[in-house]
Amino acid sequence: MVDLSVDCGGLRLANPVMPASGTFSHELADIIDFDRLGALVTKTITPERRLGNPTPRVAEVSGGMLNSIGIPSKGAAQFVAEVIPLYAAFTAPLIVSISANTPDEFAELCRKVTVPGVAAIEVNISCPNLEDDGRAFAMRPHTTLQVMQKLRAATDLPLWAKLTPNTGEIPEVAAAAEAGGADALVVANTILAMSVDIRTRRPTLGKVMGGLSGPAVKPIVLRMAYQCVRSVGIPVIGCGGIMTAEDAVEYLFVGCQAVQVGTATFLHAGAMLDVIDGLEAFCRDAGIERVSEIIGTLSSSAEDGGMVWEAIA
Repeated sequence: MVDLSVDCGGLRLANPVMPASGTFSHELADIIDFDRLGALVTKTITPERRLGNPTPRVAEVSGGMLNSIGIPSKGAAQFVAEVIPLYAAFTAPLIVSISANTPDEFAELCRKVTVPGVAAIEVNISCPNLEDDGRAFAMRPHTTLQVMQKLRAATDLPLWAKLTPNTGEIPEVAAAAEAGGADALVVANTILAMSVDIRTRRPTLGKVMGGLSGPAVKPIVLRMAYQCVRSVGIPVIGCGGIMTAEDAVEYLFVGCQAVQVGTATFLHAGAMLDVIDGLEAFCRDAGIERVSEIIGTLSSSAEDGGMVWEAIA
């Protein structure tokens, strides 16, 4: 039998597969066995109640989907009182995803969700920072460092920093998150994109632009995950376009300790379980006893534009 367990961001996980925030809720327990998952990642919550963005909020595009949900939330108090207890029946560790508008708001929300039953906090620093003209915290290293230091001071729980792919400084941002106290990185959130309905000449989303996810983003996010692995000493969790076990294996090969599955769950509720089963089959067929043995074993190297991309192993 293959040992699928991994150490990731301060936690020991039974396997490296978990949901991406925003694509998972406790209602799915009626359909899939939560205790088979490596971890449970909640939908992002905010300090205050939020209605979310105007409709349409989702649009299908070639190779994936666009979403502009806007993080609708009932606020922290309702989440702590009513939602966290719903996960107490499951053995997989609970990861709470949070978002806020300023570093101080982030820290205060972090303190509020540091409660029994929460194993780690995923901080969605891909969201706009109102103190920096609305730029996402994780767009730049110095704002990443600033917010992570505030968060680190607010909790003793493991902190997983979810980075944005919409930056040209992903290695530097990753290093800043680590320096600020992150225990792991989630790479990455959705890629800013848009589409147009040529029949109406209108954007397909109510907010015009939204986040692209699905198979189309995997080569881009895989590259970013690879760069982040090479830039930090903390675990990296790959998140982007994982539809199959083979996709997950690619992320593990480049050095990710775990993966998050998002869009695939919208298409098939059991997608995460299929990835887990596929990872086990891949290792078994290759004579590998522990999935951890394949992490960071990318063996090829190539020279591109004068830059040598060396193997991790």
